[in-house]
Order: sequence, then C-alpha cells, then structure tokens
Amino acid sequence: MYFKMFWTFFKIGAFTIGGGYAMIPLIQEEVVEKNGWLETDEFMDILAIAEVTPGPVAVNTSTYVGYKLKGIKGSLICTLGTILPSFLIILSIVTFLWQYRQNQVIDKIFLGIRPAVAALIFSAVYKLGKSMKLNWSKIAIAAVTVLLIEGINISPIYIILVAALGSIGYFKFKEKNI
Repeated sequence: MYFKMFWTFFKIGAFTIGGGYAMIPLIQEEVVEKNGWLETDEFMDILAIAEVTPGPVAVNTSTYVGYKLKGIKGSLICTLGTILPSFLIILSIVTFLWQYRQNQVIDKIFLGIRPAVAALIFSAVYKLGKSMKLNWSKIAIAAVTVLLIEGINISPIYIILVAALGSIGYFKFKEKNI
C-alpha cells in the first residue's frame, strides 16, 4: 500500500506541468475515481482545507490523503511522492540548463510553455467547478470575494477569516435548529 501511495503521487508530480491547481484534477481522479480512497465530498472538503493551509495546495492535499490512509507515515510518503519529481526536475534544469540561460531558443521554449500551463490551470478550475455543486448563492459569494479582493483591495486573509467565522456560526445555528 505504501508503494502504491508513493507511486500514485510521484506520477502526478512528475507528469503535471504547472503544479498546484493543475495537479488537483489528477489527484482527484487517482484518489477518488481510480483508487476509491476518498469520496468526492470529502475530497472537496480536503481541497478547501488545503487551500487555506500554508504551502502548495497539491502538496497539502497529498499530505492529508496520506494521513487519512496510513497516518503520519502515509502523509510523509505521499508528500515525498508529490515533491520529489519537482525537486529532481528543478535540480536537473539548474544543473544542465543554467549555462544556456541567455540562449534565445531556450528562452522561447519556456515562453511557449506558459500558455500550456494556463490551459492546465483553467482545466483544473473548470473540473473543480463542475464537482462543487454550484448554485447561485455560491456564485454570488465567489463574485463578491473577487470584487472585495480586486476592486477594494481587501486582503484575502481577512476574507478567509470572515468566511471561517461565518461558516462556524452558520453551522452552529443550523445544529441548534435541527
């Protein structure tokens, strides 16, 4: 089981260009659909927690999945599987391509990768949006959040704190009325 967990996250880390949100649909496919380690709703909850926890969202998600499956040892194995490919790739780039950093061909190759990364991130957002069971109130909350952050320049930290407190209050009120 440990090797399967490591290999699952190693493959995701190795073959996902763009990291972070580009990895989320692959993690969801592997963890929920292929291996059945988590249910879709539980994965969405984990993703929400991973987004507000410091660090890369894909690493946080893999750490939680590993912990849920096999405790501390599982979390370490899944985290290592996720970050090891990136570490090795960056190490290789620095080792072998650093001397060509001023080369125009190499520069254009990296510029050409950017649209692919943007497409992967858009794909991740689209797939997550489909599985979130969106309704008008959730869309309105998202729109207000974007307006507060971009329009009024409110720090996302304040919005996260207000959302957390609001959720706690909402569910406490809901519990009392059941």
